[in-house]
Formats: sequence, C-alpha cells, structure tokens
Amino acid sequence: MIWDIEHETMPRADLQRLQQQRLQAQVATVLEKVPFYRQAFQEKGLTPAAVHSLSDLAQLPFTTKEDIRDNYPLGLAAVPPRQTVRLHASSGTTGKAKVVPYTVGDIDLWSEVMARTLAATGVTEDDVVHNAYGYGLFTGGLGFHQGAERIGATVIPMSGGQTKRQIIFLQDLGSTVLCCTPSYALYLAEVAEEMGIDLRATQLKIGIFGAEPWSHRMREEIQSKIGLKAYDIYGLSEIIGPGVSVECEHQDGLHIFEDHFLPEVVEPETGESLPYGERGELVLTTLTKEAMPVIRYRTGDVTSLNPETCACGRTLVRMEKTSGRTDDMLIVRGINVFPSQIESVLLQVKGVEPHYQIVVDRQHTLDDLEVWIEVSEEIFTDEIGRLEALQQELRTELHNVLGISARVKLVEPRSIQRSEGKAKRVIDRREVYG
Repeated sequence: MIWDIEHETMPRADLQRLQQQRLQAQVATVLEKVPFYRQAFQEKGLTPAAVHSLSDLAQLPFTTKEDIRDNYPLGLAAVPPRQTVRLHASSGTTGKAKVVPYTVGDIDLWSEVMARTLAATGVTEDDVVHNAYGYGLFTGGLGFHQGAERIGATVIPMSGGQTKRQIIFLQDLGSTVLCCTPSYALYLAEVAEEMGIDLRATQLKIGIFGAEPWSHRMREEIQSKIGLKAYDIYGLSEIIGPGVSVECEHQDGLHIFEDHFLPEVVEPETGESLPYGERGELVLTTLTKEAMPVIRYRTGDVTSLNPETCACGRTLVRMEKTSGRTDDMLIVRGINVFPSQIESVLLQVKGVEPHYQIVVDRQHTLDDLEVWIEVSEEIFTDEIGRLEALQQELRTELHNVLGISARVKLVEPRSIQRSEGKAKRVIDRREVYG
C-alpha cells in the first residue's frame, strides 16, 4: 500500500525541483541559525547563493557524528529551547551521546514518514502491531508507535525485555505485525520453542526489522522460524529516527523518502560523490527538519542507490540493503572485514546457528581473528569427527569470503549472550592491549 501517492510516486523531474527548493531553504536556515554551519561554509568560501541546483550539493561541507558530539548537547540546534518538545539520544557506546531535539513539526514529520514505512510493508488500520523496539531515548519504540497510530492500527507498546511475557502476548493478543531488531526476533523464536510455543501458529504475518545490519540469509531464518514476511527498515536518530527508508512488497531495495531526506553515496576515503549503482558510504541531507537540520551527514553505512521506478509504482530512489558500516568495519591484517560477511557464511552452512561473536586480538604484532559460532544441539552432542569436519568447512568458507584465515571456535547452543536490542557481534581486544 502507498500511503502518500503524491510524493511517493512523484515524477522524478518534479521531485528534483521540490528537493532543490527545500535544499536552498534548509541551507539558508542553518547559515542563519547554526554557528557550526556558518563557520563550515565560510571555511569553504560558500554562501546561500552557492546552491543553484542539486548538483551543487557536492561542494557543501560534510557533517559527521564527531561534529554532533563535539557540539554536545545541543550546539547544532536551529531553534530555541522553547520550541523543542522532545529530545532523543543515541546509545552513546563510544564518547558522548548524540542528542537530537524535535519540534512539533518534526514529530509530525516523523509520524508521517513512519506511516509511509509501515504502509509499504502492508500494515493497515486492521492490524495489531507488537512493538518490541526500546522506548525512551532510543528512537525505535516511539517512532514505530507514532507511525502505527497515524495509520490507525492497534499498538502493543511492549518495548524490550520480558521475553516470555512478549511471547504470551504475541500468542494471546492477536498480533499481526512484529517490530524489533532481527537478532531479537530470532531470540523470541528460540525462547518460544523452549516454552513449547510455535510462533508460526500465531497470527503474525509481517515483521519489520532494523537498527542493525542483517543479511538475506538471516531474513530466511526469521521467516522460517516465525512464519511471517520480514521487511528491512533503515533510519538513524541524527536524521529523524526510523523512517528514512523501507522495503516494499517487492523487497528490491529500500525506498528512501527523498522529499524529506536527500541521499548521496560517496567514496568513504576521499568523500568523492559516486554515481548511481556504485557502492560507498551513504550521505543524507535533511530537507524539512526544523530543530536540528543536518547537511551532508556521513552515516557510515555502506550501500548503493538505484533511481529506477520500482514495480510497486514508487519513483523514490532505492538503497541497497546495507552491507556493513564504514566505522564498524574491522581491518584485520590489512583486509576490510564486515560482520555481515561472516554472517552470510554461517547462515548457509548446515548445523550452525545464527548466533556468533567475532573476537579480534593481537599476538605480538600480528592480528588474530577468531569466530565463535554456536552449533545445533544435534551437532554438539554428535561425534568429535563431525564437529571437526564442520569446523574445517567453516574455516574454508570464511577464508573464501574474507580473503584471510580465521580460527573457528564451535560453542554449545545458547552459550553466546543474547541481546534484547542491538546484538554485540564484535569483541576487539586490540583496543585494550594496543
């Protein structure tokens, strides 16, 4: 279902005219109201008049997560505190949290793009939405909640935790839509099985999963274990929260709501703009955000863009499912390694579970890569020879995909810590030992 026919199917020439008008207005706003941007533009010798067309976007300065943290807490705000009605913040796992303010208009915009998002996956006013994203400073819970209510669906605001209670509610309250991280969806399926409950027998039909990279193989695993159609969603708090892009029923890339978020892809090392179809780092510019507009924000996410009209009728550009992050990327013995590459291997080898951790250490001056992988109950209790054969198969497959050797440690079922939010996939001990 298309929620906003006018903007989601707008001819691209009309869309680009709208983007240009909004970009010019957004640049004028940040130059007038945000000292950080005033200085950044002055350093490049730029004025508002420098933006004549969308092609001028490439000459504008980037914004990074470090810029937001350096201006903590609200140094990039474009409105006075009295116009702010809500604050959200990132998890702040490294350094200071990224604090993001919202005006009434921003909340309305967020609710609208989330309504588009849920509608794209087939959610209607007749659905019951089980929302297991975290509420609070994390944008996931309230973002999904607002969008579902805008559509008119019934919302169960579960948040994270209380996994067994969640499963009972999924079974008893007639939930048709599950919203959470993909890793938590698998955990729900695992705990339900322990409870003797088959989630495939519930009324669940749609799953909307995001907040962490996940592979097509993981999609198949979730769909098989829960019995729903799994959709990918993309967003980040610095831009709006969830609701930047989403898959439609054709699942051929994620539609970016370009009338509000202007996308580019750049070469991560040089910052050079790349043409459609080439993979690089996604850069986003907000076009209608009021409280904290951002210009050319470097997301760190690796993707490519496709401007061709989708079979669903949407003319919005589609982003490839993200394959990792430039800042989550591991460099091991000079080779770039993404956790998603390792996940893709694990999910095609029979006998292992989609639960793993990557441990990077340094022996003297040489990086050491080890992957801890859970095996199925059947394999773990089988003969040693079968475990050794599986271990060798995984070593070979990982070497083929990564281009470097990795040690493989097979561990018993349910021994890797589960997460009710974003899964912690990487332990980099090099940061500790130097």
